[in-house]
Amino acid sequence: MRSNELNFLINWGDTDMAGIVYYPNYFKWFDIAGHQFFRSCELSPKKLEEEQGIILPMMDTRCTFEKPLYYDDLMTVVTTAEEVNNKTIKLIHKVYRGQGLTGHGYELRGWVKKFEDGIKAVPIPEEARLLLTADKHTTSKKPQFNA
Repeated sequence: MRSNELNFLINWGDTDMAGIVYYPNYFKWFDIAGHQFFRSCELSPKKLEEEQGIILPMMDTRCTFEKPLYYDDLMTVVTTAEEVNNKTIKLIHKVYRGQGLTGHGYELRGWVKKFEDGIKAVPIPEEARLLLTADKHTTSKKPQFNA
């Protein structure tokens, strides 16, 4: 399955009073990494919406925290498309500091089309399915500082 790697530098504002990354930031990073994953597949969420009326809403998410992250740590989020079903995509996120796993989780996104009278989940086209499931790994070159 396709995967993408994205690096983040932990900012002081990402931490709590104990100096540990405040847990909701994982979900923010999952969202950023998910959007970057789609861009790496040539399925930019912005272009999908503008050109096809397709949006990728979050339907479910979860995170398990293994080890703390601290201010100025460089972390890596590896995102993999674990499941591409008829109308949903499950992305797995693994967060590392160096080689050590600090947390992991997933997000489930729908493949949803905007219509004049509302939105509706629609089948993922075969072309998109092939892009999402290709055996390819990409890496962002620069760390994200303002995540």
